Amino acid sequence: MLKAEGIVKSYGNLKVLKSIDIFIEKGRVISIVGASGAGKSTLLHILGTLDRPDQGKVFLDGIDVTNLRNNDLAQYRNKNIGFIFQFHNLLPEFTALENICIPAFLSGNKNDKAIRARGEELLKLLGILERKDHKPAEMSGGEQQRTAVARALMNNPAIIFADEPSGNLDSKTAEGLHQLFFDLRRDLNQTFVIVTHNQELAAMADQKLEIKDGMIINH
Repeated sequence: MLKAEGIVKSYGNLKVLKSIDIFIEKGRVISIVGASGAGKSTLLHILGTLDRPDQGKVFLDGIDVTNLRNNDLAQYRNKNIGFIFQFHNLLPEFTALENICIPAFLSGNKNDKAIRARGEELLKLLGILERKDHKPAEMSGGEQQRTAVARALMNNPAIIFADEPSGNLDSKTAEGLHQLFFDLRRDLNQTFVIVTHNQELAAMADQKLEIKDGMIINH
């Protein structure tokens, strides 16, 4: 469901990615590992359409997203792609439920009741329904990250990209988050692509991709 062909990306004279090819099937958990500066996050941002390659193409469900104009790409991204970041990126003035509902409101859905029902359903699925009216500062790090996962799931995305999702969590909370990804893969057939330094999470994945010097050295 995701295919990348000949991805090249440079910043000035520094070539970060050197003709990378990737094929990812639906319902798989893929980890991307490598040393700091190897190009992991750059690749994730290009696959997730947050950045464009200098050369190459990215196809999601058969659509060449590298050819979409900026406005069309933003709409496509919101409806079809979910993101989870290391530091949650929750809006501090909004409750957990309100944060989760944002992608649906941005998609143009005006059915407030249905959106909130979907948000509560996700909070329940992730085991934090009792936190729905709490703002981020009133939640633990693990609860904030589960809220971020729920937000990523809001629009039933085809794929979720996660950049060091457990990098800011203690080991026990991180372990619970990792297991959550595989529970969601099992229950929802959700596809995940995860950049991580956590070797345990990387080893759990269906496929581990290692980047070195801008190239994938194993599949």
